[in-house]
Amino acid sequence: MIAASTPTEVAPARRQDLGRPFAAQLTSTGLANLGDGILGTLAPLVALSLTTSPLQISLLSAATWLPWLLFGLAAGVVIDRVDRRRAQVVALGVRAAVLATGAGLGFTGALSMPLLVCLVLAYGATEVFADLGATSIVPDLVPPDRFSAANGRVIAVQQVANAFLGAPLAGVLVVFGAGIGFGTSAALAALAALVLAVGLRGSFRARAVEGGAESALGQVREGLAFLVKHPVMRPLVIAGSVLNLASTAYFAVFVLWAVGPTSAMRLTESQYPLVMLGFALGAVAGSFLADPVQRRLGVMPTILGTLVASVLLLLVPVFWPNGWAVAAAVTLVGITNTIGNVVSQSLRQQLVPGALLGRVGGASRTLGFGLMPLGALLGGVVAERAGLQATFLAAVALSLAACAYLGVTVRPADVRAAVEEAVSP
Repeated sequence: MIAASTPTEVAPARRQDLGRPFAAQLTSTGLANLGDGILGTLAPLVALSLTTSPLQISLLSAATWLPWLLFGLAAGVVIDRVDRRRAQVVALGVRAAVLATGAGLGFTGALSMPLLVCLVLAYGATEVFADLGATSIVPDLVPPDRFSAANGRVIAVQQVANAFLGAPLAGVLVVFGAGIGFGTSAALAALAALVLAVGLRGSFRARAVEGGAESALGQVREGLAFLVKHPVMRPLVIAGSVLNLASTAYFAVFVLWAVGPTSAMRLTESQYPLVMLGFALGAVAGSFLADPVQRRLGVMPTILGTLVASVLLLLVPVFWPNGWAVAAAVTLVGITNTIGNVVSQSLRQQLVPGALLGRVGGASRTLGFGLMPLGALLGGVVAERAGLQATFLAAVALSLAACAYLGVTVRPADVRAAVEEAVSP
């Protein structure tokens, strides 16, 4: 049963414990994201040994996010129809098999750039179902007044596992070869599935909406209609989608700006993950700061302020490509980005009925993540024709335009009214 949400601004008198079921989900998330962190850093480093083309390297980012465009809507319906715990277990199991295939190719020396892109594409397909299941199950595991705390823990674990542990570990594993790296990620995905299967008991199938559609197509329409008509969710998704497109364009070719003797930052393959550790450290701090900052500033000022700050900090690597300066900027990006993500995720869980979380999440991420392959390809094309610096500056300009749109269309009063309507009988 999914409990009703309470307004974000109301502080409960007593905090409830997040509980053991949430701990099992969090442990599985940490293991899966440790494997993700290894793969996310390993894949572009392996690609550098196969090609030096910005466009070809950008295909890895495009392949990671393309499944959201292809499967996001359908996956949302599946998550709202099946047990959300079981969906994650199956997705993680398939992911382990995909990565094990990559390990075999790496050990035999058969890995090529097209095969690497295909592996990343298949991995991205499993991420669609695993991620939607993980975010949709949180309201089933914790009380409504702990949404921000729970989402903060999830994002902190994701960032620590991805960047603080996974990224530097990938820098070590790449020395031993792609087979070891892919094999380690496969083992972690299998362990994450096992933890969830054993440690989280019970049924986590969403209750059907009274009077709701029964057909899959009708349920897709319900999710889309809710998203399109909602005065707060719609602008948030549009702005977030543009920001995702710009960010992917920026980071799809960032490794060429940072790694190599002819790059602007002149980092080695082992130094690059260490510089990015700052993001994980900032993410941990941001996950704990999100709730107090939100309560002090309010929902929209927090979201908008952290977005603008994150975008402006992306100018540091462009104009000051010093390793220490970039590491400091990346740390601040981790803080601001995580605060904004925690607050916006908690707001979505309050505004969307529990039975629609999968479909609305799938619809929003189809647009939000579906534009990321386009962003990656645009980043590669612009970098090929106009240079890396032009790509970075264009991404920042587009991101600031998205922030301006969000500031104009959603006011704090609109958020308060939407939350009150969501919790009203």
